[in-house]
Amino acid sequence: MTASFEKLGLKVGLEIHRQLDTKTKLFCDCKPKLFKEDPKIVFLRRLRPTQSELGQIDPAALFEFQKGVKMLYEANEEASCLVEMDEEPPHNLDREAVEIALTIALMMNAKPVDEIHVMRKAVIDGSNTTGFQRTCVVALSGELDLKGKHIPIQHVSLEEDAARRMEENGSIIHYRIDRLGIPLIEIATAPVICTPQETEEVALAIGRILRATGKVKRGLGTIRQDLNVSIQDGALIEIKGVQELRLVSRIVEFEVQRQLGLLKIRDELKERGASKDDVEEEIVDVSSVFEQTKCRVIRKVLNQDNRVLAVRLPKFAGLLGRELVHGMRLGSEMASIAHFWGRVGGLFHTDELPAYGITDEEVSQLRQCMNAEPQDAVVLVADARENATDALKAVIRRATEALGNIPEETRGANPDGTSRYLRPRPGAARMYPETDVPPIQLSNKHIEEMRACLPESAEEKMSRLMREYGLNMKLAKQILESKYVDLFRDVVEETTVHATVVAVTLTETLKALKRDGVEVDNVTDNQLKRLFGLVGSGHLTKEAIADVLTWLVEHKDAGVEDAIKNLELVVLSREELETVVARLIEDNKKLVEERRMDALGVLMGFIMKSFRGRVKVELVDEVLRKRLKENLSHT
Repeated sequence: MTASFEKLGLKVGLEIHRQLDTKTKLFCDCKPKLFKEDPKIVFLRRLRPTQSELGQIDPAALFEFQKGVKMLYEANEEASCLVEMDEEPPHNLDREAVEIALTIALMMNAKPVDEIHVMRKAVIDGSNTTGFQRTCVVALSGELDLKGKHIPIQHVSLEEDAARRMEENGSIIHYRIDRLGIPLIEIATAPVICTPQETEEVALAIGRILRATGKVKRGLGTIRQDLNVSIQDGALIEIKGVQELRLVSRIVEFEVQRQLGLLKIRDELKERGASKDDVEEEIVDVSSVFEQTKCRVIRKVLNQDNRVLAVRLPKFAGLLGRELVHGMRLGSEMASIAHFWGRVGGLFHTDELPAYGITDEEVSQLRQCMNAEPQDAVVLVADARENATDALKAVIRRATEALGNIPEETRGANPDGTSRYLRPRPGAARMYPETDVPPIQLSNKHIEEMRACLPESAEEKMSRLMREYGLNMKLAKQILESKYVDLFRDVVEETTVHATVVAVTLTETLKALKRDGVEVDNVTDNQLKRLFGLVGSGHLTKEAIADVLTWLVEHKDAGVEDAIKNLELVVLSREELETVVARLIEDNKKLVEERRMDALGVLMGFIMKSFRGRVKVELVDEVLRKRLKENLSHT
C-alpha cells in the first residue's frame, strides 16, 4: 500500500497547534481557562474584510463576509477583558509563552529568529473579535528524525487561540471569548510525508516533544492538527481541525480517495463529451412542478412563500450520486458548498430521486421543465429566492470545476475521517504587521543558556520510567504517550500502590472503559489520586477500580468514598475472610477430599465471584492455601 501512495505522488504537510500551559493569556493578564456558567457580558458584531497594504482582499475573508452573518460574543470577567473584546490594545507578548515556544523549537533543532515580530492574520469567520489572529514566528528550519528520515520543520510560531463557537441561530453565530488569547504553539512540517501512516507517526513524534516540556495543556480542544494533502494531478487541500491522533492517517487516506474519485468523474465527463461551455448558468424557477407535492421539506418552503429553483447539469447523470469515499458523493460535496455559499439546508438532485416524498411524476415534469436529456442531471434547491440562487451558482461553479482541475480549498475534518467544504484557500493578502505590540529581541547568550538545560527527550524519559519504576517497555511507552504521566509519578511517590498497577490503570483500564462508552475523561486527577490512596491503604482492592470509575462517571458530584459505599465494596478484613474460607471448606468437604490442594482454584473462584472487588487476590490465595493445608493435615 505504501508503494501505491508513493506512485500517486502523495505529499502531506502537518501543522500541529497546541495550547501552552501558561499563567496568563498571550496578550493580557487574564487566566487561560474556560467557564461553564452563563455569560455575564454579551455584544453583537459584524466583521468586514479589509484591503492589504497592496490593496488586495483575501478570498477566504471575502467569502466569510459574503455569508452575511453576525457574531454574538459571550464573555466572563474572570477569563476575558477589554483586550479580547477589542476595546483595548494588546499588552506585550507574554514572556512565559515565548520561553516555552523557544524550548520546543530548540528541541527540534530549529534556529530562533533574531527578533520576534507579531503579525496580523486576517480571520473573518467570527472566531476573533478583531477580524484577525495575532501570530509570530519564533524559529525556522528545524528538523525531526523519524526512523532515519529527516522531516524538515519549516517554522515554530506562537499565536493566540480563537474564540469557541457555541451555536448558530439563523444568521447569528454565538462565540465565547474565554478561549480567545490562550497561547497556542504552531509547528509546521515541510510537505515531505509520503503515506497516511507516516503522517500519524510524525504527529505522534511532535506530540512527544511537546509533552516532554511539561508545559502544554492536555485534553479535548487543547490540540488541533491541520493537514495539507496533495497527490499528482490532484490539488493541495488543507484539512483543518483534526483533534484525535487516531484519525490522522484515516483522513489522509480518505482525502486521497476523494481526489481520485473526482479525477475519475472528470475523465468520465470528458469521455461523454462534456465541456465547460455546456454548463449553463440559467437558474429556473420550478415551483409550479411541486404545487401539490408530498415532500415535507419543499411543502414547508412553499408555504412560507419561498421558491424552488433548479439548474441543469449536462451529461452529469449518474455522477452526482457516485460515492467518492465512505458515504460522500459528488452530490453531497455540492450540498456542502451550497450550504456555505447560499446558507441553505441542502439540495436535491435527480440521481437520488424519486425519494423524500418527491414522486416519479414530479421528477418527469422537472426534467421536462429543464429540457433535461437522459444524460443530464438536475439540481434543485428550496429556500428563499436569494439564498437558493446563491446556492445554485455555487453548484454551477463546482460542476464547471469537475470538468477541470480539482479546486484547492480548505476543508473541515469530520469525526468519521471524511471532510467537508469550509472555504476557499486563503491568499497571501491575509498577513500584515501588528503595530500595537513591540518586537522582542533574542540574544545569542540567552538562547545558548536555554539550549544547555533543555528537558529530557521522550526516549530519555521512557528509559527513566523503565529504570526507576520497573515498567516494561510497553507500559512505559503507554504512560508516556498518555495525559497521565505527571499523575502517574505523583501517585507512585505518594502511595504504596505498585507502579505497574498504577500504569495499567491509567492506560489499559481507562482505555477499556472508554471503549465501553464510559466517559473516563470526566474523572478528575484528584479523584484518581484518592482512588489510588484508598487502594494503597487497603480500603479498596485494585480489582474494584473499574467499578468505582464507572460509578464516578455516572455520579459527577460524588466522591470515591461514596462510590465504595454505594457499590458495597468495603474490603473484608482478614478475620472476616478467615471465617468465609472456613465455612467454604466445610461446605465443600467432598470436593476437598477428592481433589485435595487441586481444589484451591475452584474454591478461590467461589470467593472471588461472591466478593468481587472486596477481597485481594493475594490475600485470598494466602488464607485459602493455609486453611486447605491445615484441613488436609488433619484427615
